[in-house]
Amino acid sequence: MAARYALIPSHTLSEHVTVHRFGQGLPSRVTMEDPAADVMTDFRRVEAVTAPPEMPMDAALQKMIHAGVRLLIVVDRDEGVLGVVTARDIMGEKPVKTVSDERIAHNDLLVQHVMTPRGELSVMDHFDVVTARVGDVVVTLRDAGRQHALVVEYDDQRREILRGLFSLTQIGRQLGVEITSEGPVQSFAEIEKLLNR
Repeated sequence: MAARYALIPSHTLSEHVTVHRFGQGLPSRVTMEDPAADVMTDFRRVEAVTAPPEMPMDAALQKMIHAGVRLLIVVDRDEGVLGVVTARDIMGEKPVKTVSDERIAHNDLLVQHVMTPRGELSVMDHFDVVTARVGDVVVTLRDAGRQHALVVEYDDQRREILRGLFSLTQIGRQLGVEITSEGPVQSFAEIEKLLNR
């Protein structure tokens, strides 16, 4: 028996059509009481922006600018997580210290020279994030003095898988607060001003 298929109605494209931009469906505005998942970049919905450890540091910064992010996940050839590198790592004191300590020319600095290695990263369990609120994430970031926090979940063999991340800049944007790149202290102060209104 042959299947019967029907024509789908179509029409000509109208004049003022825009392209729907891919997004992860996060709400544009949140409060501190909203679910933490509302401010998490979820790698099941958006592709993680990654870099190999041997990428030149300046190329990594350009990749961040192009992707509109301030953190890259550093991965090996098998996609194993080696660490993270942030815009602050690249534009802050780390390159100056590395040039001085290791006698490497600035132009020769690689991501591996300035990244934060996996062993120095603390992560949140997605199981805990599911019941957390935005305010819980902000307090956790503040107490750690961090701009970002990684979130992991576990596969069937109980191996960690990077599920997502929190970014103070993203949280600030969704809370309606401008977050500066001056540092964590200024960023948290800006969020606390909003809370005390």
